[in-house]
Amino acid sequence: MRPYSVGLEGDTRGILDPGTGLSRFRLDRHAPSERVARFVDRYWVASWNLSGHEAYTQRVLAHPVVNLVFTGGSATVHGPTTKVTPRLLEGEGWALGVMFRPAGFRPFLGRPVNTIVDTGLPASEVFGGTGVFGEAAPRDPGPLMAEVDHALSGLLYAHRHPVEDTRDVVERVAADPSVVNVSGLAEREGVSVRLLQRRFADHVGLSPKAVIRRYRLYEAAERARRGAPPDWGRLAAELGFSDQSHLTREFTAVLGTPPARYAARATPGG
Repeated sequence: MRPYSVGLEGDTRGILDPGTGLSRFRLDRHAPSERVARFVDRYWVASWNLSGHEAYTQRVLAHPVVNLVFTGGSATVHGPTTKVTPRLLEGEGWALGVMFRPAGFRPFLGRPVNTIVDTGLPASEVFGGTGVFGEAAPRDPGPLMAEVDHALSGLLYAHRHPVEDTRDVVERVAADPSVVNVSGLAEREGVSVRLLQRRFADHVGLSPKAVIRRYRLYEAAERARRGAPPDWGRLAAELGFSDQSHLTREFTAVLGTPPARYAARATPGG
C-alpha cells in the first residue's frame, strides 16, 4: 500500500481551516490494495503529539461516505454526516481510518446506508466481534492497516455489485463542478429523479441534492483558501447557487463561518 502525506497543496476537502489543523496533527493517506480499491478510497492515519500543549479541536465536514476508524483499541463505523463534526485531539495518539468510496460500505452493511446517517456504531455489529474488527489492544497503524486490507479483501463480492454504478455517479459529481442540480444529474445519467433519489438513500445514505451541495461547498472552501479572494458572485453562479447571498447563507449555515471570513482565516497571516 503506497503512502502519501497530505499538505496544503493537496486535497484537503473536508478538513476545515487545514492550515491550522495540519500544524497540530499529521495526516498520511495510503492507497488500498487493488482488489479492495473497488470499495475503499483510502486508508488514512492521523497522528498527533500535543503533550504539554493545549488540546485542539479539528472541525471536519466529512465526505458523504462511511469511515471505519480504529483508535485506542476500538473500531467504530461512522455513517455519513449531515453537518460539521468536531474531533478533539489531546495528548499523544493516532487514529487509522478506512474511508470507503461513495456507496462502498453498502455491501458490508447489508441494509440501507441512510439508517446510519450521523451515527457511530461498533464495527463488531457489522463485521462480527472476532478478528481485526473486534476490540483489541492498540497496535501500530501500519500492521493494522495491512490486516484490515486483508480482512476486507476476503469479504468482497467476486462480481460487480449494483452499488458500484451509484459509486461511479457520485464520483462523477465530485470531479465535475458543473453538476449543480439533481434534475440535470438525472438527465445526464439517463435515469429518473425518483430512481436517483432511491439509489442514493439506499447506497450513499444522503440525497443527491445533499451530495451535490457537499462537493460544491468543498469547492467554495478550497477556492476561498487558495490565492486571491474569489469573485463570490461569479463563484456562486458557477456552483449552482442563485446568487452570492445564497452561497453565503449556505456556506455559513454548514461551515459556521461566512466565506469571506473563512478565506481570511485560512490565508497564512489571516
